[in-house]
Amino acid sequence: MWLILGLIAIVATFINLYMYKIGKDYKLAMAMGLSFTALTLCAEHSLISNWVKGEDWSALLDVAPTMEKGLWGLTIISILLNIAPIFLELKNKE
Repeated sequence: MWLILGLIAIVATFINLYMYKIGKDYKLAMAMGLSFTALTLCAEHSLISNWVKGEDWSALLDVAPTMEKGLWGLTIISILLNIAPIFLELKNKE
């Protein structure tokens, strides 16, 4: 589930940037990109929670440390890309 939500977040982010580039209202796409990023994080947390409940320690030891770094990085990139049009718009108004 987290993979599907993550792909939707990526697509929404690119739609956000495209809408800004062509001069259309991009705020809905920005909200969707950030929302699906948050849902991706929730789905990943749910997956790890299921591993803890099932006492699947090998999955936790193998996947959780790597996923933590990846999720932090991708979340930061998603936030920056989604709010970039706001900063570009402010810069162009000056």
